Amino acid sequence: MILSAFGLILQLNIDLGAEKLVEAERNGQKIAVEVKSFLGASAMAEFHLAIGQYINYRYALTDFGYEQVLYLAVPWLIYDEFLTQPFVQAVIQRSQVNLLIFDDEKEEVVLWQS
Repeated sequence: MILSAFGLILQLNIDLGAEKLVEAERNGQKIAVEVKSFLGASAMAEFHLAIGQYINYRYALTDFGYEQVLYLAVPWLIYDEFLTQPFVQAVIQRSQVNLLIFDDEKEEVVLWQS
């Protein structure tokens, strides 16, 4: 997605595999989805990157007038084993992260958390 303002161009790499941006609707609401697989050696390092990217993307969407509500999509196993830890949950809540938890084997959404 290319966003421009004041002659500046900002390219956001909100991605799902080869896709740059996943746009959809949920209950009539336009959404954008940033998918993270947490495949790195450290779940905490992956979490830091994911939160930072999510916040930057959310600010950019808002600042440039896009209507999409941003969601961070993560596999169920990562959610269940890592994102439910109290500190991680506190960061998610304080950072106002919308989550989309999916079952990667069944390829379906398991939980929406706003």
